[in-house]
Amino acid sequence: MLTVVKISQGRGPFYKVEFSNGETLRLSEDTVVRHRLLKGQELDEKLLAEIKREGKEDMGYQMALNYLSYQLRTEKEIRTYLKDNEIESDDRNKIVIRLKEVKLVDDLVYGESYIRTQMRLGDKGPRVLQQKLKQKGLKENDIQQALYLYETDEQFQVAFHTAQKSLKKFHHHSQREVRQKIQQLLMTKGFNSDTSKNVLAELDFSEVEEQENDALEVQGGKLWRKNQRFEPAKRRQKVKQSLYQKGFQLDQIDVFIRGKEEADE
Repeated sequence: MLTVVKISQGRGPFYKVEFSNGETLRLSEDTVVRHRLLKGQELDEKLLAEIKREGKEDMGYQMALNYLSYQLRTEKEIRTYLKDNEIESDDRNKIVIRLKEVKLVDDLVYGESYIRTQMRLGDKGPRVLQQKLKQKGLKENDIQQALYLYETDEQFQVAFHTAQKSLKKFHHHSQREVRQKIQQLLMTKGFNSDTSKNVLAELDFSEVEEQENDALEVQGGKLWRKNQRFEPAKRRQKVKQSLYQKGFQLDQIDVFIRGKEEADE
């Protein structure tokens, strides 16, 4: 027979239990209470083996509860966390089942909460959010059900706010290039083409239009200097082609180039 030599409070919700055979176990309060472990209590090897088995699962369960106390987690995140903390596979399965039974792990609830948060604070469209939820381990059915919350009007509002913020960052560009950059940005963030077109139709590009001549001077000046090694005709052609690709109008470009050539004479 073995005897419990000492029970002391450990770190967190765990107890350090020492036995007469020199063995020490880190057990949860649940395990200690369930087996009514007290100093001086006698127990056989069979009961000790059962306590060890239960103790590992309970310890993993307490770890999971602590991990969940900070924020919602997906089933995949819980399993990964427990594996990283060396909780065995069988115990991981039991822990996840226990957490699901008390509704502490529910991937659909997680997905819906994630979508609501992104709608309120984020700048991503449905396609990117779908990918992120998939990475977090959600099944496709749960993902699609959560995405139902992200209706067309909300998508437009998030995309429009994102586009407005980015519009302020594009200096020294033609209006056409700014439109292309914003459309590309919205597509990259996961919005579909219809949402992107609707946003572009509502954006105010008046400031970009007002600054277009200044943008032409800045970008054209750089190109004019960059291509100064070429003979005049080729220099003119390369600058004109580059500026056109950047979205400037041909008549604007011709006026700019004539001005540069006259200044160089």
